[in-house]
Amino acid sequence: MSRKKLSNSRLQRCIVHQIRSSTRFVSWKDIKKVVADLKKIYTAVTLEEAEYALLQFGETWRKQYPSCVKSWEENWEVLSTFYEYPPEIRKIIYTTNIIEGLNRQFRQITKNKPSFTSDDSLRRMLYLAAQRITKRWRTMCSNWDLVLSQLQLMFADRAVG
Repeated sequence: MSRKKLSNSRLQRCIVHQIRSSTRFVSWKDIKKVVADLKKIYTAVTLEEAEYALLQFGETWRKQYPSCVKSWEENWEVLSTFYEYPPEIRKIIYTTNIIEGLNRQFRQITKNKPSFTSDDSLRRMLYLAAQRITKRWRTMCSNWDLVLSQLQLMFADRAVG
């Protein structure tokens, strides 16, 4: 399948997965304190506040859990994309669970079909599957109208259709 290069794309790593992977080897007696300090990072209002909280986190925990601190520092570029968005959008991109669920359902649909006659046939199949899958969604995103208008303003130069 051909892929277009998206030079304006920004990556955002899942905060939930980052927390889980970075705290995997944190002692159970410290986990609540470590997670509370991490929460100060990802709930910060601005990037500057988040970076300050990350520095504080490093000073507090680097000696005891260096791999945990290192993980956040090394992944900061793809974790800090989060702060380019308003709080309403942050709530949505905080975790990738919704996307992973959709991808899992797409894999279930395509696993029994070893090949497609063309890229277009695959696109059509996934489009129809997405239509069917989204009909079963029950939870609405709070403030969706606000989120949608913010996304349209932020990405007006990339509007489709």
